[in-house]
Amino acid sequence: MNEKGVPVPDREGRDGLRDVNGPLTRQAIVIAAVTLVVDALTFAHSTGSPAFPAGWRWAMLAAIIVVDAGLAGAPRLSGVVAVAQAAVRVAGTLSCPETALPPALNSAGMLISAYRAGAWLDRWPAVVSLLFLVAGTLASPILSEANFAPELLLLAPTASALLPWLVGRYTTARRAYIAELEQRSEREKSEARQALAAAIAEERTGIARDLHDVISHHVSAIGVHAGVARLRAAAGASDLADSLTAVETSSRAAMLDLRRLLDVLHGHPSGEDSQPGLDNLPELLDSLHAVGLRARVTVHGVPSPLPESLDIAVYRVVQEMLTNALRHGADGAAEVELRHAPSSLTVTTSNLLGTRARAWPDSPHRGLQGIRSRAAVFSGSTSYGPAPDGKTWITTATFPVSPS
Repeated sequence: MNEKGVPVPDREGRDGLRDVNGPLTRQAIVIAAVTLVVDALTFAHSTGSPAFPAGWRWAMLAAIIVVDAGLAGAPRLSGVVAVAQAAVRVAGTLSCPETALPPALNSAGMLISAYRAGAWLDRWPAVVSLLFLVAGTLASPILSEANFAPELLLLAPTASALLPWLVGRYTTARRAYIAELEQRSEREKSEARQALAAAIAEERTGIARDLHDVISHHVSAIGVHAGVARLRAAAGASDLADSLTAVETSSRAAMLDLRRLLDVLHGHPSGEDSQPGLDNLPELLDSLHAVGLRARVTVHGVPSPLPESLDIAVYRVVQEMLTNALRHGADGAAEVELRHAPSSLTVTTSNLLGTRARAWPDSPHRGLQGIRSRAAVFSGSTSYGPAPDGKTWITTATFPVSPS
C-alpha cells in the first residue's frame, strides 16, 4: 500500500500482490538524478555571463542540487520538497543581479515536485504545496525587473505547477480506481467460491438425506425378512418362500429407488418411474405390513392438492417415520395421522418405544435429521420425543400449505 493508502502489488507473491517498494525507490533516485542534471546544466548555461557573480552561481547551484536530490526521498516528504523548490525559485529571483534577466533555476525540479505533490499527498497538503509552487513560479514575472508579458502571470503557473499537479492527482485516482476494481473482482471471486462450496455442501447433504430416506426403508425390510428366514431355517421350517420373496421384492424396490436417484444426480431423471407421493401410502403400508409393522393412517380434514415437490417430501417423511417405528419401536404397531388445515398439513406418528431405542439415547438420529431438513426446505417445523408416559415416541412434522 502506498503513502495514500492505495494497494500496490507484492513481488514475493504475498497475498497475491507484488512488492514494488524497491523498484519505486530506484525509479525515484533515477528521476531525481536526471532532474538534477537537467537543472544544473540549464542553470550553468543561463548564468554563463560574467554578470552573474561566481559566488552567487555556486550558492544557487548547491541549492538546486539539494532540493532536486530531495526528489529521491520518501513520498510523504513531497510537500516539503515542493516548498523547498518554490523557496529556491523565489530566493534565486530576488538575489539575481538587477541588470540581468532572471536565470533558469529549477524548472525541471518544479515540474517533478508538482507532480509528486499531486500524486502522493492528501487533499489539503497537496493544495498547500500547489499554492507554494504557484507562488514560486510567479516569482520571476513579478519580482524581477525584466519586462514580462501579462499572460505569463497565468500561463507560467498553469504550465509549471497546476498541470503536473493535476496529472499527479489523476494518476492517483486512476490507480485507486484500478485497485478498487481488482479488490471488487477478488471479493466477487471469493464470494463465488464460498457460494459454490456452500452449494456443494448443501447438495452433498441432500444426497445423503435422499440416500438414507430411500435406501434405509428397504434395507430395514430386507434385514427383518432375512432374520425371519434365518429363524425358520434354523427351526427346520419349509415355508421360507414368503420371507425370501419379501427379501427379493424389497431388494428390487431398493434398486429401483437407487437407480432413480442416480438418474437424478446424473441429470437424466427417468420419466416413467416418478417419485412416490401420498397416493402411494397404501403401497407403503402393505410393504411394511409384510415385514411385521401394522401401520394405520388416519386422515383429518379435507385433503387438498399439494405441489409435487411437497407431496414427495411428505411421503418421504411418513416413510422415514414408519421406518424408525419398524427399527426402534415395539409391539409392531404405529399410528399415522394426517391433519389437513386450510394453511398447513401436519403429519404425526406414534409408536411404542422398544428397549433398544431406550438404550441408545445418544444415537445420531440421522432419520430425524432428514425429517427436519425436508420440513425446513418448505419452511415447516418438526418436533419429536417420548410422550409424558415415557413409553410412546411421537414425531410431528408441519408443512405450510398455500390455500387453493
